[in-house]
Amino acid sequence: MLDLLPDLCDSHGDKLALLDLPLRDLGGKACFFGQVVTVSCFEDNSRVKELLAGQGQGKVLVVDGGGSLRQALMGDLIAQSAVDNGWAGVVIHGAIRDAGTLATLALGVKALGTTPFKTARRGLGETQVSLELGGLTIKPGQWLYADLNGVVLSDLPLH
Repeated sequence: MLDLLPDLCDSHGDKLALLDLPLRDLGGKACFFGQVVTVSCFEDNSRVKELLAGQGQGKVLVVDGGGSLRQALMGDLIAQSAVDNGWAGVVIHGAIRDAGTLATLALGVKALGTTPFKTARRGLGETQVSLELGGLTIKPGQWLYADLNGVVLSDLPLH
């Protein structure tokens, strides 16, 4: 299914909230959904790498990178780890790198943009915290649905 959100919004619009961010579709899977895991980090992808190296079981990682486009919070190696560990997707309020490779992976990826620069890993960042992004409070355990039409969140699974 290429267009999940229009039908989902028609059926469950009162239970959905739109993530209002100018995200680009950068992964090989345009349509993805799953339960939310969160991380807040700024120009340090230590926690992103740790989380995506663990079992994803169809979950979606939402990363608040402070909107920085200076350093990538995910590249090809971390994205491949996410695929290998069963993650459905990653939504990054920040940048990724290795965009050509990420576009070939079976992973949903949405981010503000790209940069060729990697981050320094200093072990910073917080996981499983509420995030304030795109006019929403995003909490661990919510459900995220994404396709080429955008990103919506729900407190309940709607699929």
